[in-house]
Amino acid sequence: MPAPQQRRIIFAHIDEPGYTNDLACYLKHGGYEVLKRAVTRPPAELIDEVKKSGLRGRGGAGFPCGVKWTLVDRKSGKPIYLVVNADESEPGTFKDRYIIHQDPHQLIEGIMITCFANNVKQAYIYIRGEMPIGARILEKAIQEARDANLCGKNILGTGYSCDIFVHRGAGAYICGEETGLIESLEGKRPYPRIKPPYFPAVLGLYQCPTIVNNVETLCHVKHIVDMGGDNYAKIGTPNNTGTRIFCVSGHVQRPGYYEFETGKITMGQLLNEVCGGPLPGRKFKAVIPGGSSAKVLRFGEKFKLKQKDGSFLELAVEDLPMDFDTLAAAGTMGGSGGVIVMDDSVNMVEALGNLNAFYAHESCGQCTPCREGSLWMKKITARMVEGHGRANDGELLKNVADQIAGRTICAMGEACSWPTQSFVQKFSDEFKAYPETRQAKPADALPIV
Repeated sequence: MPAPQQRRIIFAHIDEPGYTNDLACYLKHGGYEVLKRAVTRPPAELIDEVKKSGLRGRGGAGFPCGVKWTLVDRKSGKPIYLVVNADESEPGTFKDRYIIHQDPHQLIEGIMITCFANNVKQAYIYIRGEMPIGARILEKAIQEARDANLCGKNILGTGYSCDIFVHRGAGAYICGEETGLIESLEGKRPYPRIKPPYFPAVLGLYQCPTIVNNVETLCHVKHIVDMGGDNYAKIGTPNNTGTRIFCVSGHVQRPGYYEFETGKITMGQLLNEVCGGPLPGRKFKAVIPGGSSAKVLRFGEKFKLKQKDGSFLELAVEDLPMDFDTLAAAGTMGGSGGVIVMDDSVNMVEALGNLNAFYAHESCGQCTPCREGSLWMKKITARMVEGHGRANDGELLKNVADQIAGRTICAMGEACSWPTQSFVQKFSDEFKAYPETRQAKPADALPIV
């Protein structure tokens, strides 16, 4: 079965010859027309459109966007803030960066529609520190929008005012977590907050009701309002509506970013037909489907997935539809859409060692299980890679990981433990055999843990 054609909604103009990221080009392609119509409609009607669309957050968790908006405390009398999560710190994910670099006004239009719908008077774009060019592009685009009366004071003569500010982070993975991001935005160390009581919808930025949405999610809002929630819900599959951008990296012939209707393309179609298959002479070995924190899938394994009628359907990795629910049923997650592909040249112990080094470095240190556990997992895999592996290291790694997941304030505990748990489970043979295949060399003079 051939792969379906891309359906580019968010990426409609990405890489288009002659398309530039300035306001004049955006207006020429119909930009801000949806905002002009949106500000003439009742805000509650716009929220209802997003709810009807079934849009799920594209930042990783897949939480329904419209539901998140309805949870906002509108009775406290406090101002409501919108925080745009442009941190994009999940390894393997690079979609938001291209939106910001090539089509920033699409994001700004989505932000302004969201702000009008939720009576937000001030919005912040929190952008990752390693994206300085993107920050400058956003600053320029926001100023262009202000000058055109598309944001700022008395927008389009409606009496409604709302401004957008860009805030640059310092480059911390933990700031991708919404409450850690809020702490950083307030000028504090980005320690994630305990929920409850600090749900952003009630006690967010400056202890006020706050909406935190991902860049791609907010871009979808523009198109939902344009085509209507019911029509948008017809795109994709039930409970997995709209399109998803997949960032494919690793051992494929055509890595890159691709936009498809959610659930209308399988893993095999994406990797083999869209991305050109494995490198010459190689075979696919493993894939992480939703950014580095998602659990790894091993090619060759089968999944028995329960259907709505109670029957079971057996699927291989290649047959899995790329939607939130199917990937969750297969024991992993769609996450941020970062698809990391590994072929049979990869040593899984060494690949896990690379991931563990990242998570040990990025733990904020607030919770002892994560702070100590991520470091121990790094030390164990580093020791193995340096030639000092032990036969029971796989069991030791799993034991450490099992004591992290579910025992931390934020999901960083799961993010750092899931790779270890799944790598050891799916590739236990490699972890057991590694001490024999990797012998210590004189040059390997690191401390033995």
